[in-house]
Amino acid sequence: MAERRPFLSVAMPVHGGGDWLDAALASIMPEHREDLEILIRDSTPGQSRADVVERHADRLCIDYAYVPEIASWTRKTNLAIAAATAPHACTLHQDDLWLDDRLAVAREMIAGHPDASLLLTPSLIVDDKGRRLSQWRPPFPPGQISPPAYRSLLLVQNSIAIPAPIFRRDAYLAVGGLDETLWYTPDWDLWLKLGGHGPVAYDSRPVTAFRIHGGSLTMKGDRQEIAEQLDIILSRHLPANARTARISRASARINALLAQASSENPLALFRALGTFLALGPIDAGRYIRYSRIIERLLPRLRLRFAGAM
Repeated sequence: MAERRPFLSVAMPVHGGGDWLDAALASIMPEHREDLEILIRDSTPGQSRADVVERHADRLCIDYAYVPEIASWTRKTNLAIAAATAPHACTLHQDDLWLDDRLAVAREMIAGHPDASLLLTPSLIVDDKGRRLSQWRPPFPPGQISPPAYRSLLLVQNSIAIPAPIFRRDAYLAVGGLDETLWYTPDWDLWLKLGGHGPVAYDSRPVTAFRIHGGSLTMKGDRQEIAEQLDIILSRHLPANARTARISRASARINALLAQASSENPLALFRALGTFLALGPIDAGRYIRYSRIIERLLPRLRLRFAGAM
């Protein structure tokens, strides 16, 4: 009897993870063990997380490798996808979660859009304890998204939470996967590349959770590099005559200034506000709708005021 092929591969780049890795693996609930393969590449310094992985090995099909020499999450993800065997794949970081309907919605979307390079859903935003704070929704209509609309809206802001997308593995490999020279914007770059490779479809049901906490790489990373990497994405993907070019450039500047403000630079907050007001009422309104800044920013402010970030 032929071995059953998984319908979805899940790449998990691991580095430390505390108790979150256990919660992430526990959130994966396949109907049949053979439906999924979980490819974990672990670079935790000093001690692997193999003990945590072993707790779930009886119910999950796990391909685990300890690679302490590879700290980069982008490199570990690319290695995992290269080793995957399912036609579709996704990523799940150690601090994120799946919700109960993740696999049912994935099957439905794959069946409805078999040729799509990228399948998208919203994601809940949760805190370090897994408590719901908000919902992170891309500004797309349900169904297949026209390439111009997808590109122009996504160039305003990376509004796609990293655990949410499912992609064709062959499309991922064809566009070169994650750019390993980037650490802040490689997922944004990937979604734009995949959108140029084939159809993109969106379902409005949230089936993953994105955890925000003070220990994340985006909270601790170099603020100057954040600004540089935002500019790299625009220089690669933003046409000069794009409909949202002005808003996209302002959004990148606002993001960089907000990152500076989070590093105890209060003047950057006023400069961000000035950049927003300079858009004028029409483009400012579009910026708020397309960037989803309110639903992204309010949960972080709530945690900061509570002393949790």
